[in-house]
Amino acid sequence: MSKEKTVKNPDNKLGIGRLFLWSTSSVSVALSVLVLGFVTVYCTDTLGLEPVIVGTIFLFSKLVDGVTDLIAGIIIDKTQTKWGKGRPYEIFMLFLWLSTWGLFSVPESFSNPMKYVWIFFMYVFMNAVCTTFLNGNNVVYMVRAFKTKEQQTKLVAYSSFFTMGAGFAFNIIFPMGVAKIATSAAGWSRLIGMMALPLTLLGLVRMLTIKEQYNMEADVKSEQVKLSDIITLVKTNKPAVMIGLVRFLQATIASMGVGVYYFTHVIGNVGLMGVTAAFTIVGLPLAFLMPVMRRKMGQDKMVTFGFIFSLIGYAIMLFAGKNVPLVVISGLFSTIGVVPFSMMFNMYIIDCADYNEMLGNQRLEGTMGALFGLCSKIGGAFGGFVLGAILSAVHYDGTLAVQPASSIMAIRLLASVVPFIFYLVIVLILRMVRLDEKVKNFSHEKMAETQI
Repeated sequence: MSKEKTVKNPDNKLGIGRLFLWSTSSVSVALSVLVLGFVTVYCTDTLGLEPVIVGTIFLFSKLVDGVTDLIAGIIIDKTQTKWGKGRPYEIFMLFLWLSTWGLFSVPESFSNPMKYVWIFFMYVFMNAVCTTFLNGNNVVYMVRAFKTKEQQTKLVAYSSFFTMGAGFAFNIIFPMGVAKIATSAAGWSRLIGMMALPLTLLGLVRMLTIKEQYNMEADVKSEQVKLSDIITLVKTNKPAVMIGLVRFLQATIASMGVGVYYFTHVIGNVGLMGVTAAFTIVGLPLAFLMPVMRRKMGQDKMVTFGFIFSLIGYAIMLFAGKNVPLVVISGLFSTIGVVPFSMMFNMYIIDCADYNEMLGNQRLEGTMGALFGLCSKIGGAFGGFVLGAILSAVHYDGTLAVQPASSIMAIRLLASVVPFIFYLVIVLILRMVRLDEKVKNFSHEKMAETQI
């Protein structure tokens, strides 16, 4: 009987070759996000700019981002081309890395006001245009390139092995590059430029090799997405709203970039940031456990359990101080804790689209991907704003070799107490989502219809 099921649904198989090719784009985008975690310290310590102004620029840029995310989602959901619906927008990978390099290449001859303008426009183009389309097209592309939900679940989990592996390598190597190469504005430009070319080429591999092969029911109906559909989504799809809030809070902490300040001014050696990150590689094998854990525990419980690990990690960080082993243990707990959410997030988009369809609305994967991307980017900008505002309030000066005690304490609290509070709120929100229960029966009905 099991053999008969396999014959009926052969698309559940996922070849290692297609898995690798699909993962190339995700790896490139993920590394661009990690690079952004260093932009605040580049602005304050290398360019000598005011932290609170830098943070305000990042936050203000999200007003533009909010408009472009809505527009991008609608454009993607309306797209019908020979290349498919989501695939054509992979071309924004080229512009993503051009603008990332530009962001870290502020002309030294510029006055401070002109430097702020340059940073604003580069940051807006990188996030409001390039990352917006790359976030919005991802799930739209995936569900048309891989047919079944079981295959999509495996793809999201196993491709995260490559994404996390690249992230671990980045966290080890990049801080060392910062210590040796990024000792000046020209050094920062050179370091990012060394990354931009190979990661652009890597990021374009998926577009050139993976085709969209399957049409969704909404494509067959050729439904037109309207602004009213987005309003209906926000009003009726409460799980999507709560997942968006979780995305915002998690991105706020992830994008603050306080780690480089901690290792520079508390530990006293930014190079050790890479060494300690090497220990978190033990979380990499979790990629292979995610599909099984999701099936047995449900996504909501699995992600909540992970974030509890993060809470433990940040509690340890409060008492770590200059104790590097405690910092390593803290990082291990906090990193492993976000693995389920980060790895399986695209499945939340699919589940929310299922729930939207269950309510009698359009699926709107592209719009939902763009909206969740907006939540992530607003969170990232808000994290930068919080960091800049607090550092300015405690009179942090990036040109000083030794910071005042108030700045050191603020950095320690930003690395421990602040994320602890945020993750506690996240756990409470996830307790209310219950998305697994809402879409379970609906997903089974759709699978039965597909097999018939």
